[in-house]
Amino acid sequence: IGSSRLSSQDVQTDLVVRVAGAAFPLHKVSRLPPAGRSLQLLVCGYIRKAVAVATRPDPAATVEIELDGLPGGADAFEKAARYCYGANFEISARNAAALLCAAAFLDMQPADGGLARRVEEFLAQAGLRTLPNAIAVLRSCEGPLLTAAEELGVARRAADAVALRICNEVLFPTRSPPEWWASELAALSPVSFHRVFTALRCRRAGPEVLVAAATAYAELLLADGKASDHRALLESVVAVLPSADDAPLPAAFLCRLLHDAVTTEASAKTCRDLELRLAAVLDQATAGDLLAFAFDGAGERVINTESLRRVIAAFVERESGAGRNRRASLSGAAALGAGALQKVAKMVDEVAAEIATDESLPISKFVGVAGAVPKDARATHDCLYRAVDIYLKAHPELDEIEREKVCSVMDTLKLSYTARLHASQNKRLPLQAVLSALYYDQLKLRSAGVGHDDEDNDARSEAGSARMQAKADAALARENEALRSELARMRAHMSSGMQQSKGSGSRTAATAAVAGKKASFFGSMSRTLSRLNPFRAGGGWSKDTSSIRESRGGAMNVVKPKRRRSSIS
Repeated sequence: IGSSRLSSQDVQTDLVVRVAGAAFPLHKVSRLPPAGRSLQLLVCGYIRKAVAVATRPDPAATVEIELDGLPGGADAFEKAARYCYGANFEISARNAAALLCAAAFLDMQPADGGLARRVEEFLAQAGLRTLPNAIAVLRSCEGPLLTAAEELGVARRAADAVALRICNEVLFPTRSPPEWWASELAALSPVSFHRVFTALRCRRAGPEVLVAAATAYAELLLADGKASDHRALLESVVAVLPSADDAPLPAAFLCRLLHDAVTTEASAKTCRDLELRLAAVLDQATAGDLLAFAFDGAGERVINTESLRRVIAAFVERESGAGRNRRASLSGAAALGAGALQKVAKMVDEVAAEIATDESLPISKFVGVAGAVPKDARATHDCLYRAVDIYLKAHPELDEIEREKVCSVMDTLKLSYTARLHASQNKRLPLQAVLSALYYDQLKLRSAGVGHDDEDNDARSEAGSARMQAKADAALARENEALRSELARMRAHMSSGMQQSKGSGSRTAATAAVAGKKASFFGSMSRTLSRLNPFRAGGGWSKDTSSIRESRGGAMNVVKPKRRRSSIS
């Protein structure tokens, strides 16, 4: 454009305008045949004032004007000058905003409306009538033109036109696939996209429209971004994403963004924002989504355990706060919240089992991920036990204390019978974990509960524990009662033998000695077990115990001795 002459060749140049390094030799008045009418650049109020100041000493002198701050630069000035001199020029979606801003800067306000009126007519008839043109107008407002476009309201009008066309496409699709419009948004800068998103919210677009616009924009923009500016672009995109209340973004999409943020070492604010967004929809994620985020690009090394732990902790904190609020609400809502926490716990166990295979993974990072979910959030710890066993197998050099630290994330009492049986024979587990599994099985054996699923489930609840204790107490009571009965029969048998021994005079000395030894043995046993005798009175054996006999029904009857009268001699 630099030295192009827009003025008539018959009139000597008396005005030079320099715009962004480009020089335009012009003149103040021109007669352009065959139009036959006088046009002049002095219709611009800005230039007219500048020329008036510069020609005060010498009105015939050539005037030079610098317009470095002109919106739209040299291209916009050339078209404005062509309009002033009556030359042809083209108005398009790409230069309409610049021409409006240039006309306002140059103060081009003739009686017929001038250049601004012609640009407004173009915008109303074509510039903002279609989605591609509206996006082109909005895109032209970016960069150096942004401030002037905001002041004139051109950027706002273009963003609203884009939002309107998107809503119309959602209701009445004109192309295939129906969401073709989402790819058009990738041409916008983050600032312009934020304007469009705000306009969509003002037009009450549905959440599915907001989510489609946000995900498509971020994926397309980041895919085309260069490695050098990927970090800055990512931070800009995250800053304009919709809030979780307006449009909760898919968990898989957020995992990819968070992985890129950690890989490119994005700002702490960007990473924290993505972590909180992912925590809000963590129950919708899968183990594959989290693993794609936790591992590096090659899928060989774990790099994002700290971010993963913070995401899980934020989800647990959200659920804990929501759980407190649900206590006063319907039980169905509480069950729904508990189900989400259990789903995330199972997913975390699967992730922990996968990252446990990394031989370079420290104990603290494994425990941080596996222990981020409370122990009581899991109905069973079988999956967690599997993750612990995989980690111990991948790290055979750990000592006893380190293995105990690894096993601290699980509760052996919440393992199933099969898992406890495996744990009791697992040489990789520390001794304390093995003893815990064995001790629990001994308790189950004592209460005759091994191998029965219904009793195994009862033992996991307070009601079941009470029933198991009641069964154990009843068994002990039966044992004590049987012992008392055996003791009574033993004493009755001993008393009967002693009476027969006194009434017989033909027993030999050897037989008497053996009987004495037997009696001594039974007497010693009787004295030892006397504390368990339920019929003892007064701290010693009853004088009438020799007359105790067993009835047919098993009841014990006491026969009182006959009274004997003393004879009076």
